This record gives sequence, C-alpha cells and structure tokens, in this order.
Amino acid sequence: MIETRMIWRFCLAALAVWRLTHLLAEEDGPWEVVAKVRARMGTSVFGRLMDCFYCLSLWVSLPLAVWLGDGWIGLFVHWQALSGAACLFQRMTGPSPAVAKVEHIRIETLEGEDELCAVVSREAY
Repeated sequence: MIETRMIWRFCLAALAVWRLTHLLAEEDGPWEVVAKVRARMGTSVFGRLMDCFYCLSLWVSLPLAVWLGDGWIGLFVHWQALSGAACLFQRMTGPSPAVAKVEHIRIETLEGEDELCAVVSREAY
C-alpha cells in the first residue's frame, strides 16, 4: 500500500514538474505574465534559464525531490528522476525537431516603462 502511494506521488510530481516547467519556458501564461517576466529578465542568468526547458526542469524539480526523497541519496535520485521524466514528457509532447515549424519572432517595445522592455511573440508562417 505504501509503495503504491509512493509511485503515485512520484508520477504526480513528474507531471507537475513538466507542467510548471512548460509554463515557464514555453508559454506566455495568463495575461502574458510569464512572457513579461521573461522579457524583463532578458539575457541575465535567470532569463537564459527560462529559455532552456531542460535546465529549468532541474530547478523546478528540486523542491518536489526534497518532498519525495529520503536522505541525501534519495533526494539526489528523485531530483534527477523528476527532471528526467519532465524531459521525456517534453520530448513526447513537443514537435519533432525534423518537423518543427519555422517561426518569425517579432519584438515589441512596451510603452510607459522607465526602462526599455521587450515582449517576444512567436508567429508561425
């Protein structure tokens, strides 16, 4: 019974890591909040982190690995396994690299801000 509960917790945590990582790395978010945060971060360390699904999945999975893991080895194994599961889900649900759509990137500047800010939107041809 306890093993079944642990398996379900891991599966749900893996799906949660994939969903949150996908939201932060690939989507604009509700009211384009995530896109605006990503644009504000620009080319800083955190901005580049949000551009890479695989890197971001490591950091999103860490709190859930702390919750699931038991001891340092359990923490490390769960951390890598949750990130790996999210990467596998991304590979299964994302477009194949051979058939990926060509995208046009348009940059718009936001008015009314004290500093220069840009919103990047992707439009498929």
